[in-house]
Amino acid sequence: MQNSEKERISIAPHSNEDSSSRMNYSRTNSGSLVTIPPLFNQSHFDIVLRRQRSRKEGMPKFTAVPSRFLNLTNDFEFAGWGSISHLILTPEDIDQGEVELNFFREQQVLGQFTASALAANDILGGVFYTLPSVVAVAGVYSPISLFVAALTLFLWRPVMEEMASALPISGAPYTYLLNVSTKSVALLGAALLLLDFSATAVVSAATAASYLAGEVSLPFPVYIGAALVFVLFTFVSLSGLRESARVATGILVMHGVVMIILIVASVIAWGRGGMAQLSSNWLLGHAGLSPAAIARQVFNGICLGMLGLTGFECAPAYTSKMKKNCYPKVLRNLHLPALFLTSVMMLLVVALLPLDVVENGNNILSLLAQKVAGRWLRIMVVVDAVVVLCAGVLTGILSACELLIKLSCDRVLPRVFLATVPATGAPYVTVVSFIAFSALIYASTGANLIVVSQMFTMVWLAVMALFPISLILLRFSRPRLPRASQCSLIVVAGAISVTVTIAAGNVAIDPIIAGWFALYLLILLVLFYMSQNKVTILRWIYWAYDQLPWLHRLQLTKGWGDGLIRRMRSLRRREVCLLVKTDEINNLFNMILYVRYNEETSCLKIVHFHSGDVPSEMEANAKILDEAFPEITVDLMFIKGQFDPKNLAALAHHLKIPRSLMFMSSPGPNFLYPVAELGTRIISI
Repeated sequence: MQNSEKERISIAPHSNEDSSSRMNYSRTNSGSLVTIPPLFNQSHFDIVLRRQRSRKEGMPKFTAVPSRFLNLTNDFEFAGWGSISHLILTPEDIDQGEVELNFFREQQVLGQFTASALAANDILGGVFYTLPSVVAVAGVYSPISLFVAALTLFLWRPVMEEMASALPISGAPYTYLLNVSTKSVALLGAALLLLDFSATAVVSAATAASYLAGEVSLPFPVYIGAALVFVLFTFVSLSGLRESARVATGILVMHGVVMIILIVASVIAWGRGGMAQLSSNWLLGHAGLSPAAIARQVFNGICLGMLGLTGFECAPAYTSKMKKNCYPKVLRNLHLPALFLTSVMMLLVVALLPLDVVENGNNILSLLAQKVAGRWLRIMVVVDAVVVLCAGVLTGILSACELLIKLSCDRVLPRVFLATVPATGAPYVTVVSFIAFSALIYASTGANLIVVSQMFTMVWLAVMALFPISLILLRFSRPRLPRASQCSLIVVAGAISVTVTIAAGNVAIDPIIAGWFALYLLILLVLFYMSQNKVTILRWIYWAYDQLPWLHRLQLTKGWGDGLIRRMRSLRRREVCLLVKTDEINNLFNMILYVRYNEETSCLKIVHFHSGDVPSEMEANAKILDEAFPEITVDLMFIKGQFDPKNLAALAHHLKIPRSLMFMSSPGPNFLYPVAELGTRIISI
């Protein structure tokens, strides 16, 4: 374009703004003003003006860049022109929005004890499979190692409390990463979480079967017993969340009673027998060890003792189902019993059983029960072990369901994962799919419990590292987001340091752990990224087809190009929304860039709620953005009404767009509504 065709000027949209917020404008031959975002250069502006001419001349499309397809059309890359519309929500929409909002609030059914029970059965049931592993490497120093391992949770509790107060949504830490970073980073968190929940279910089921096989002669192999546990708790999970929580609470009460009886009986037996056995074990385990060797034993015990804390990461997965202000109490309820139970039980074992018996036995607590009270208590402990470990399967299933539902709402997984049982509301496709995935992992290891347990420790540490990492990203990219509590950065750094140190220690104990962990993680990441980038994969296939012209002439393959185009258009037709408050084009431009790089869509609606007055430059800026992104149709909608959870749910009902695909900037500290009730994704500062 020649200089005579246009005149560049610079004016401030608001007189009270400084020069740093000034916007660029250009006047065309017709005299109309076109806004230019500061991120645009002259070539961008020339492209926009040429596209405006093509629109006025009635041309069907305009290609802003040369085509990468030499023999086939690239018409599908142009999404079409956007529109501007005004909408008043109907009473039917508003009523539906109120129904959805009330339904969300009614889902908050878990009090601190029922919410604690879902994860506590996993974390407290770890006493049955953690003690043998720790005593094998730490010997008489096992109680110290287990106590120190449990102390590390004091670093994570404030981190997790701050994250949940800022983002009280289920599916964490995947949902945390989704709201503070990109979708690709969030999918890494999702893969780790799914592995963690699967390992929880597999280890719990297989250990329950192994524990039972160690006491009685089973008519079938251990892996058949694990399969039966999976089948049983599949039906329990399909009964619904409230009923599952009640089952978990009942199991936890039973476990607590049995452990109290065992501790009391052991203390009485210790008092009667004196310190002779403890002294003998101490001398045997301490003999010939240098201070460095002792420190190494204690450290190795700490590394393996973290396995006894698994389950703590499950509580954030169903945060939105908890009643208000319950979450910090749930974390406390999970931590303090774990701090006491494993270390005290290990001390009683070392004080009452010979060290060689402890190091060579698998069912240590049943041996302790036999020693201190006889067969009746041993039977109680075995039954308790089987039941509590089975409940760990329930924890894994329920946590995984929340995650898979979130992934489905975010269009990573198909919508079929949202299908529910009409009577209970349980997501049956999700439950069955997760059980099948867990069974596949167990079978792929040759039903080897040791391999799965080793991977479990690494996965758990990786998941726990996501919480402090998410908090750092939250403070950097969403600093305005309101929260009830705030912890020190020293605590955050401490949690990350402990994670790295313990992970390195586990790899040093057995390097094969890292291999299994990397293998399963890589497989899940490939599956997730293929599902997330379907259009990109199809475009590559279309390009490869374009490079082979002889395929275009064959009767069998000549229609492949049209089929690929139809499929790409179908996948990109699903709409997303940007909820905006102001008309600053820099913010709008960055939000559209987020959509472009994180969502496979060609249909974008910019939505502004108003009470009568609309920002003066909103329409002009929407038009320029529609011109700037030829692969996305940018529509602008003005909604008359207040921006609140009810109207937002009403809009989602009217547009048939789930709220999980409505994006907004971070609310400030004076925002009136909980982020969880909005159900939207936060994508900018």
